[in-house]
Amino acid sequence: MTDAHRPAPPADAACPARSDPEPHRLDPGGTGRAAADARLREAGPVVPVLLPGDVPAVTVTRHEALREMLAHPEVAKNACHFTALHDGTVPPGWPLALFATIEGMTTADGADHRRLRGLVTQVFTGRRVAALRPRIAELTAGLLDALPPAADADGTVDLRRHFAYPLPMSVICELLGVAAELRDRLHELSNLIVSTAGTAAEVLAVNREITALLTEVAEARRADPGDDLTSALLAAQEEDGDRLSARELVGTLLSLTIAGHETTLNLITNAVRALCTDRGQLELVRNGRATWDDVVEETLRHDSPVAHFPFRYPVRDLEIGGTLVPRGTPMLASYSAAGRDPDAYGADADRFDVTRRPAARHLSFGHGSHYCPGAPLARLEATVALQALFTRYPALDLAVPDAELPAHPSFLSNSIQVLPVRLTG
Repeated sequence: MTDAHRPAPPADAACPARSDPEPHRLDPGGTGRAAADARLREAGPVVPVLLPGDVPAVTVTRHEALREMLAHPEVAKNACHFTALHDGTVPPGWPLALFATIEGMTTADGADHRRLRGLVTQVFTGRRVAALRPRIAELTAGLLDALPPAADADGTVDLRRHFAYPLPMSVICELLGVAAELRDRLHELSNLIVSTAGTAAEVLAVNREITALLTEVAEARRADPGDDLTSALLAAQEEDGDRLSARELVGTLLSLTIAGHETTLNLITNAVRALCTDRGQLELVRNGRATWDDVVEETLRHDSPVAHFPFRYPVRDLEIGGTLVPRGTPMLASYSAAGRDPDAYGADADRFDVTRRPAARHLSFGHGSHYCPGAPLARLEATVALQALFTRYPALDLAVPDAELPAHPSFLSNSIQVLPVRLTG
C-alpha cells in the first residue's frame, strides 16, 4: 500500500478523562541507558514519552505488558492507524517518519504481513541457517587473523569496527546479493538511520541515498540473478506483480539490511563488553558451567541490542498493562527496559549472569506474528563469533575503563560507538 493510498484514520473516540504524568523525553544521545530504563520502569509498565519534534508516544517497559502488547490482536503496525501522522501533528521532515512509512513486513498487518513475511522466511529456514555455519566460521577466522595488523602501536584495536561489524554485514549482504563495494556505505547509512541525533534534513538525505542504493542493488540482481534473497524477491515480483510492489521490495531490503547486521553487531559488542567487565562470567563458560548459547541469551536479556523499537498503534482505546492508551498513539517496545524487569527476572535482574534460568523468556527478538525471522541467524553468528574470539585471544580485555565507552547516539539502538580492546595481556 503506497503512502498515497494509506487511509487517514477518523477522529479519535472520546477517552475517559485522566491526569497524565509528565512525559519522559527520550535522550537522542542514548546516554545512561540502564539508569534511564530504570526510571521508565519505575514510572510504570506503559509510560508517556516525547519523541523528536515533541511527538507524543508511549513506551512499554515491563516484560508482561510488553508481551501483551506485542501479541495483542488490536495493536497494529500499519501507519494508517498513526493519528498524529495524518492530522498535522507530526512536523514535516520528521526524523522517525521512515520507521512508520517504510513499506514492508515490519509495517504490515494481517494478509499483507503474511504475504510479505512468507517471501522472506523461505530464506531463514532452520536448515538454510544451519547450512551457513561453515561460511560464518570461515568469515570469523579471517577477521580474527586480521585483528593484530589492525591494532594501534599500543596494541589497541576497535573490536566493534574490525570484528563485530564486518561479520554480520558480510553475511547479510551475501544473503541479499549486495556487491562488496557497496557494503561500507550501506552500513554507514543504516547506522545514521538508527541514530536519533540527526537533523530532519540529514535524515531525509540519508533516506533518499539508501533508497537509491538499494534500488541499485535490486537492478543489479534483476540484470544478473543469483542464489540470493533479492533475486528470489524479484522473481516473485515478476511472476505476480501483486505479490510485491517496487516500494515493498526496497522497504524489505532496507529492513533486512538494518535488522540483519545492526542487531547482531550490537549483540556481539555488548556480549564482549559484558564478559570483559566481569571475567568471572567468562570463566563460567570456560569451565563448562555455562555455554556460549547462554552468553548470547543473557546478553539479549541484560543488554538488548535494541532499546526502543518503533512503532505499533492501538486500533481503539485500549488498556495495556493496566494503562489506557488512546487509539492511534504510537507505541515503542522498550526491549532494553523489559529485559531487566525484576518482576520477570528477580531482584538481581540488573546483574549479568550466564547461569541465569529466568522464569520468563526474554523478548529481545519480539513476540507474536512479528517475531524476528532472522533470530536463528543472529544467534548462530554471535555464538560462532564469541567462541572463536575468546578461543583465539583468551586474554582479550578492554583497553579503556567500561565507564568511558561512548554510547551509540540513539534511543533505538542500544550499544556503544567503539569497543577498544587489547588482544593480549
